[in-house]
Amino acid sequence: MRVAFAAMLFCALLCACSSSEILLSKSAAVPVGLDLSGNWVMSGSTGSSQRKARELAVHVFLEIGSALKVTQTDSGLFFSFDRSVVEEYRFGENREVSVGAITAMRVSGWENNAYVIETLDEDGAKLIDTYRLLQEGSVLQRSIVIWNRSEKQLALEQIFDRV
Repeated sequence: MRVAFAAMLFCALLCACSSSEILLSKSAAVPVGLDLSGNWVMSGSTGSSQRKARELAVHVFLEIGSALKVTQTDSGLFFSFDRSVVEEYRFGENREVSVGAITAMRVSGWENNAYVIETLDEDGAKLIDTYRLLQEGSVLQRSIVIWNRSEKQLALEQIFDRV
């Protein structure tokens, strides 16, 4: 018991002294019957877009489009934005990603019937991209948040209708 307590105390101290956030892996298990596949068209968008978010390196990992095609396989998701940019995410991934010279850590997976993608750049800015089905699968909600440490730089919600 003392050894376990000492180990937990050591981990807590180590985390408190660390200046960089560590992304926690997400579940690779697809919730039963949940499939985001389909062709979607944006019907609405709300939120705030702040100029400061564009200055963060993590912003290069954000893709936006008014038409979205989602393909779900046994091991991952493919998002096609406006039939030009395709992003691939593997269920339960925890890896380094890059766009040109900009690198970041990424985790993605399932949380409470939503697919969540977190991307953390080397400066500590984090992009959180969440997809969930609403209205018995006829609506896809996408929530996008960019944080720079503890300050929210961007908050955006997009609603897509199935076509």
